Amino acid sequence: MVTNDATILKVKHDLLYRIAKLAFEGNYEEHKDQIPYEMIPGPQAQFRCCIYKEREVLRQRIRLAEGKNPVESDSKNVVQIIPAACEGCPITRYVVTDNCQKCMGKACQNSCNFGAITIGKNRAYIDRDLCRECGKCAPACPYNAIADLVRPCRKSCPVDAIIMDEETGIAVIDESKCIQCGACVHSCPFGAIGTKTAIVQIIEAMKKGKKVVAMVAPSIEGQFGEDISMSSIRTALKKIGFADMIEVSLGGDLTTVYEAKEWMEAYKEGKKMTTSCCPAFVNMIHQHFPTLTEHISTTVSPMCGVSRMLKAQDPDTVTVFIGPCIAKKSEATNHDIEGNADYVLTVGEMRAMLKAKEVQFEKEDNDTQQGSIYGKRFGNGGGVTQAVLRSLEEEGITTEVKVEVCDGAAECKKALLLLRAGRLNADFIEGMACPGGCVGGPSKHDTIAATKKSRDKLIGEADDRGIRENLEKRMQVDLTSFSMHRH
Repeated sequence: MVTNDATILKVKHDLLYRIAKLAFEGNYEEHKDQIPYEMIPGPQAQFRCCIYKEREVLRQRIRLAEGKNPVESDSKNVVQIIPAACEGCPITRYVVTDNCQKCMGKACQNSCNFGAITIGKNRAYIDRDLCRECGKCAPACPYNAIADLVRPCRKSCPVDAIIMDEETGIAVIDESKCIQCGACVHSCPFGAIGTKTAIVQIIEAMKKGKKVVAMVAPSIEGQFGEDISMSSIRTALKKIGFADMIEVSLGGDLTTVYEAKEWMEAYKEGKKMTTSCCPAFVNMIHQHFPTLTEHISTTVSPMCGVSRMLKAQDPDTVTVFIGPCIAKKSEATNHDIEGNADYVLTVGEMRAMLKAKEVQFEKEDNDTQQGSIYGKRFGNGGGVTQAVLRSLEEEGITTEVKVEVCDGAAECKKALLLLRAGRLNADFIEGMACPGGCVGGPSKHDTIAATKKSRDKLIGEADDRGIRENLEKRMQVDLTSFSMHRH
């Protein structure tokens, strides 16, 4: 997939590959300090001002790969600014460019209510001390000579959680606002935003002989082409040390059954509810709409449901969720939710582990199925709603409910504003912070459009088993052995 940060991704994946390789070989601690010198041998810098800065960026990324903050701090956030990589982009937002003709109209100056614009010898100038960044000057200029220079990271954040240190110019994450969706991670052209990783801990658990089970998100199906089935992924993951792989589409079925029941109870009481499976959406409610927390479904996410199921069978199982989502890492670190996944890997981190063991996905028949097609579609926007409605139908409930399906953080915010104002014209909200749902997560392997064809083909080959049928007859899940509720 061609991206705006292709070079950065190449460096990041090369680093993760080297870390995983050393961890598998059992000599990570002894050799990790050599990685920056191997990747940046010098004497010429490859991307930045000097080899010393490039190596320092890699050192800070290595700390992230160990699950630590890039520099010493008490931050608990999964998403982190890498200080050495941040180039301190101009804090000034509106800038007069060379397009300025110093025209007689002075539309820019006349549009400013704060007296921040003066006309100099050759062009207009904006006084930074007086400018309030209202933005009226930019559209007023007939020559489009005033540029709106919003930092890419700041522009990508749906909740305005990225601010600037005015002394250093370094970006700072306001953790009281950050929903850890990861939208900013691939936005920075300098690769100055990353996330904490659990690669080393997972490999160490494998090497200690622990039963480490991979839980693969429904949204991964189709990410690697129509020839790579879930069986292909299972075989590859077992080759690198996972004891087994479980499809989290099974967890989608679990969440569906319990959420459908909860929705109906709320509907009878006249209470509106929201979904709970997207952690970034849940984080948005907790941090930006705290008065609405009582509306969040108490049913746990599919990831947590499968983890609890596995731990009910064997309490010593180490559960690892793998998917395109970054926010899942924040969910796993929320210790208020018992029995959740022990670790979370993104698709890119999984690929680094596969490369370290020289394992590739190979074509296999699409002959195993652990979730219904409704559980499989949990990874798509609107998939949760379709599953819940199907579950109600299976229970013989014909009540028509109206669901506001939110595609992306902006739509989630709009729906929550309406709910808070008492003006939401729907019974329930399905919130997905990523456009397209989980398939559009920050760590997706390919674009949503490119994935759709392969995904539709693979899911189209699945049988039409019902949700209840899959849980009770096909997979024979003991629903009494664990809870599907948060508390």
